[in-house]
Amino acid sequence: MLAPAAFAQDNTARRDPSVTPPVATAAQPSTGAIVPDPEFNAALPSLSGDINAPLEPMTAFDTPQTTAQPATPLPPPSVPANETQRPAETLPDAVLPEAPELAQPLTPLSSFDVTPIEVAGVDDKRAVEIRYDTVVKGLDAIDGDTQFKALSALREGDGKAANAAMVQARAKEDEQLAVRIMRAKGYYDGTATSAIEQPAGQRLRAVVTAIPGRQFTLGSIRIDTQPTVPPGLVDRELPLKVGDAIDAERIQAAEANVSLKLPQQGYPFVEVGERDILLDDTTVTGAYTLPVTTGPRSSFGTYSTTGKLAFDAEHVGVLARFRQGELYDNRKVDDLRAALVATGLFSGVSVEPQRTGQIAADGTEAVNLLVRQDAGPARTLAGEAGYGTGQGIRLEGSWTHRNLFPPEGALIVRGVAGTQEQGAGVTFRRSNAGRRDRTFQLLANASRTNYDAFEAFTGTLGIRWSYDSTPIWQKRFTYAYGAELIGTNEDTYDFDVAARRRKTYGIAALPLFAGFDTSDNLLNPTRGFRVKLNVSPEAAVQGAVRPYGRFMVEGTAYYPVGESIVIAGRARAGSIQGIARDDLAPSRRYYAGGGGSVRGFGFQELGPRTPEVDEDGNNLNRPIGGRSLNEFALEARYRFGNFGIVPFIDAGQVYESSLPKGSDLRFGAGIGGRFYTNFGPMRVDVATPIARRPGESKIALYISIGQAF
Repeated sequence: MLAPAAFAQDNTARRDPSVTPPVATAAQPSTGAIVPDPEFNAALPSLSGDINAPLEPMTAFDTPQTTAQPATPLPPPSVPANETQRPAETLPDAVLPEAPELAQPLTPLSSFDVTPIEVAGVDDKRAVEIRYDTVVKGLDAIDGDTQFKALSALREGDGKAANAAMVQARAKEDEQLAVRIMRAKGYYDGTATSAIEQPAGQRLRAVVTAIPGRQFTLGSIRIDTQPTVPPGLVDRELPLKVGDAIDAERIQAAEANVSLKLPQQGYPFVEVGERDILLDDTTVTGAYTLPVTTGPRSSFGTYSTTGKLAFDAEHVGVLARFRQGELYDNRKVDDLRAALVATGLFSGVSVEPQRTGQIAADGTEAVNLLVRQDAGPARTLAGEAGYGTGQGIRLEGSWTHRNLFPPEGALIVRGVAGTQEQGAGVTFRRSNAGRRDRTFQLLANASRTNYDAFEAFTGTLGIRWSYDSTPIWQKRFTYAYGAELIGTNEDTYDFDVAARRRKTYGIAALPLFAGFDTSDNLLNPTRGFRVKLNVSPEAAVQGAVRPYGRFMVEGTAYYPVGESIVIAGRARAGSIQGIARDDLAPSRRYYAGGGGSVRGFGFQELGPRTPEVDEDGNNLNRPIGGRSLNEFALEARYRFGNFGIVPFIDAGQVYESSLPKGSDLRFGAGIGGRFYTNFGPMRVDVATPIARRPGESKIALYISIGQAF
């Protein structure tokens, strides 16, 4: 959008020429007699008409032939009577004395001393300057002060100048600025003056006085354009009406609205021409005319691609959220461009509509979308770190080739090193697999975990399809399904022998997920709610085959209070049906406590505990897990700028029964800090258990990325 001052200089508003002001004329001074043409031509020397003839001798031109009367000769100068005439004296040529220095060679340039001469008593770092104040009058009445301050030469000088002449020059420049601002707001009769004042005992003052005069308004609006579907589309999208002030910002915004809205309604090739405003001083109005070339009404057609390709045009169509034949909408093209960028495969990419001349059955012209690709580096090294009381430090790193198997077939190698977890895994992932945001994964993983509840060596093979939300396209409904084969060797407490034993389990699972999301932001929601459901039919093989089902439901809600505070709540409940707790692998049981669960307690600290003791007879009270759980959390998220403070209270418990009871809930309370970045908030939470029991942590600290829920 052009600045209002520029609008006034465009000369798009012009005066009505129907009334022409009188023009003053001055008498021409007399130049004396003029020689007639025949007499002038006769005075010219005659020339031969033969172009091959030799040139005439110069003597032919010595005596001009003319019929004009010769001018009266001037009388000779008079000679004083007391002086006799003498012949003119001839002076001899001057003889210069010979200078031997002139015959000597020049001194070489390299022998000269080019060191600048320093003048004593002059400090070059301190330039002489005067100070002045700037006073503006008249623009505040038309809301022009802000624009003047932003563009003023006087204010740009910061009240300092080398001399008064410089202040005067800046003031003259600001006179013109004031006039441009007034015209940009419709005050075409506005004038401005400037003056330099120095009141007694005060410093210099530059005063710019503006007199706006009358404000011109739109007397008529005419749009020169082709018929549209629906009729009057351009008129509807140009938000101007008769009587509006001829204000540059308003008019430019209205014209920009046409350029923005018509491509969203089937006209990708619209061109808004140069406006014309004819001013009428009598009515103080302007006749506004705007030419608009709409171009053909269009629909989506084919795709083509060029450049350094990451994938072909067919996969471009997979990323699009529109189908061939739909009415052209520029917002969907912008979404396609964002989806291409989100693949992470390009250093540069653009999408341009192109005319094809092919007319569809509905009368629209099919548009080809040309995708210009510039494939960038496809390899990524990534890492993350976190800390939690009871869980210790956890470091994770990964190497990814995002397009090893085009299109978007990635190979991911990851490793985990932590206080209580170590592991490595390989994943093949195809993003946008046949559908936008649908992901297919094959994974193999091996890990060792050493928690208070159990120690396990686990290997996993899995396959998974998922339809996910992304920051570009946050979906209301998401889902995932797949299959897992798990082999794990774990130690578990055996109540029959009152000791820990290692057991090997084989587990087959069909994990299913469904989610419904109405929140306003994927990473930092401030309103709405989410519901998640996890169901996993499983079978455990440990001496015998035992089928069972794992279920988890979770709901979160977000409610804004004013502009800075969001009340956030979470409730979660889980249940395992069809198997006894002691027949279930410890890693498949439910646990509670920690940064993503009930804060104030260590990782997996809540729930039933074993009666085992160590060699010295001290009670270990290690968590043993359960078949059900419930958790609750309430936060008040107060944000100021890029920082935030979050007081919270959590509650929860793990039960041996297959359904949560809601009794014996444990509570933790604390406060957290947030640092908001463009990829999500950094979170630091400190909490303590309420009614702490022996052996429980006094203070728990959690550091991670993202909100707790």
